[in-house]
Amino acid sequence: MKNKSKPDVPHPLEDLVRMDRIPHIWCSGCGTGSVFASCLTAIKQTGIDYRRFTMVSGIGCSGRGAGYINIDSFHTTHGRAIPFASGIKMANPDLNVIVFSGDGDLCAIGGNHFIHAARRNMDLTVVCINNFTYGMTGGQVAATTPFGAKSATTSAGNPESPFNLPLLAYAAGATYVARWTMLHSRDLADAIKESILRKGFSFIEVLSPCPINYGRRNKEKALDALRKYQKNTIVKNGANPAEADIDFDKGVILGKFIDIDKATCDESYRKMYRPQETADKQLKTG
Repeated sequence: MKNKSKPDVPHPLEDLVRMDRIPHIWCSGCGTGSVFASCLTAIKQTGIDYRRFTMVSGIGCSGRGAGYINIDSFHTTHGRAIPFASGIKMANPDLNVIVFSGDGDLCAIGGNHFIHAARRNMDLTVVCINNFTYGMTGGQVAATTPFGAKSATTSAGNPESPFNLPLLAYAAGATYVARWTMLHSRDLADAIKESILRKGFSFIEVLSPCPINYGRRNKEKALDALRKYQKNTIVKNGANPAEADIDFDKGVILGKFIDIDKATCDESYRKMYRPQETADKQLKTG
């Protein structure tokens, strides 16, 4: 029997979630759900009609986000989220296109697409959840696995240096670069909102625990990871991305690193190949 003294109160993000697909598949202690909630919060806070959004994801734990969001969304093949999103944006420049996926999908298997989308300054908001491993496919070593960390394929420890993703994004041409952790939910939501409302290739790295495939092998529980994110991170807006290596012993730098204005890919194409249309548009906007 329903308790009438406690009326049903809808979740504030319920209109953006496909409730028929809840509960989600993310593991206990995984940070992807928190990052997803920050992304939905940002979309809601922009005040933009939901019909002007689309979300694209690739394969991986975080790639399920495209299946849970209640807007037009596309769950693509491994490593191909960014080119798919680029095609959508070029076909309909008025859409706000969000790429929501993981470090392996975006920056390893999809690394070539990542650097060229940044180089072209595609008008995309890319949210990259970095859990330092291939979480869905067995916990293999990734391009972001910290030096010395154990994985399914490096049982004695990773002998390779990981990518510094903010530096990679900046060097490739991204015009907005930031990093937060899933614990910094409000800062993250603000960063995603800011990215949506600006033009250009925006890249936001989000550090997030994988207690099952990364944490278990490295004897790090989910709560331990959260304590580390709280105590061993330093918010330093405007920091040089070259200083943004992942090293929790010396402190990992968080914040907004890059925010510059540059012509987007679509604007450059229109200016060169459709100059009259560009001139007319500038005349209308004053």
